[in-house]
Amino acid sequence: MPFPAAFQQLAWSNLLAQSAEQIGLAATPLVAVFALGASAADTGLLQSAQTLPFLLLSIPLGVIADHRSRRTLMTCAECARALAMLSVLLLVHAHALTLPLLALLGFLGATGTVAYNVAAPALVPALVERAALAAANGRIELARSVACSAGPALGGLLVGWTGAGWAYGCAAGLSACAALLLARLREPPRQHAAKRHFLAELREGASFVAHDALLRPMLATAVFFNLGFFIVQAVYVPYAAQHLRFDASAIGMTLAAYGIGMVCGALAASAVARRITFGRMLMVGPLCGLAASLMLVATLAAPSFWLAAASFFLLGAGPILWTVGSTTLRQAITPASMLSRVSALNSTATYGARPLGALLGAAISARLGTGPCLAAAAVCFVVQAGIIAASRVARLDDVPEGARGA
Repeated sequence: MPFPAAFQQLAWSNLLAQSAEQIGLAATPLVAVFALGASAADTGLLQSAQTLPFLLLSIPLGVIADHRSRRTLMTCAECARALAMLSVLLLVHAHALTLPLLALLGFLGATGTVAYNVAAPALVPALVERAALAAANGRIELARSVACSAGPALGGLLVGWTGAGWAYGCAAGLSACAALLLARLREPPRQHAAKRHFLAELREGASFVAHDALLRPMLATAVFFNLGFFIVQAVYVPYAAQHLRFDASAIGMTLAAYGIGMVCGALAASAVARRITFGRMLMVGPLCGLAASLMLVATLAAPSFWLAAASFFLLGAGPILWTVGSTTLRQAITPASMLSRVSALNSTATYGARPLGALLGAAISARLGTGPCLAAAAVCFVVQAGIIAASRVARLDDVPEGARGA
């Protein structure tokens, strides 16, 4: 089924924007370490600065997107990212870049991603027919998967070949092109509800999620998945180096399997959706996460490169199907007037679980070692699989027509 021109513009802008983000994320720690002499603690703080907008800005931007042009919001945010990347380029060449400035500009650049996270899922249903939602979301996730797979490698190569500044110059150019595509996108008109107090808007969105029998377990599943995944992320590299005896290239190859899994999952999403029920499709991601965690636990007894690589492949492939399916379900059952707020609440909860998972991993490993961390992650994956399996979501035959849970 061909997509309308407006959606094609959105999809291409998404690929450009995601690529800009990934190049920037890859370049920042390299610039910090090699150009500014940053320590591990410094790079950790930079990582926090680049993820903090997801916690602080998702909900405010979601409320704005429900009352203003989503296209305009995304365009302005992408322009902010381009400006941030261009500023780093200029500061590098002026030999005036500092760690605080790099953190501040990283925070500003991340606003583009936050705006996409809350506005794009609400814009897609206005651009494509209901029957094409799953395929359209699959196209969006494919672009994200390609960017996540290729962006870090491209960022590293650009820093190595042309210097730190030009990696940011490339990212700024990609963001500017994304902003241009968004500015030319024709957003269908929609009725805007009367603007109310911010907290009233937020309570309405939170109440809708909390009382919906489909959205509620999906949110809980995503939170526990991210807790488990980021416990793994916090300890995997030292675990692989010390217990599995992997060298740097082997560790890199196992981590690359995650990106390969994402691309494969995104490419397979449409075919999988045609062959199994909607509820079973939503089960694939949580079950893949559970299987992946058990594979990593198995490496405690049987150290294996292939087990570790297969684990990261599943962590990439399965959750992409979950993202496509869960986004489609939110779009189908959430009123258009609050879709950005619901997306923002989902983003805040799931991204908020990530630093918490990393902190749990650090705390457990400091006291008990990396093995118990893998076990704790597996417990989180058991919980998230159990939540979704016991819910009505797993028994859906197809995308529901405006369902409302009790």
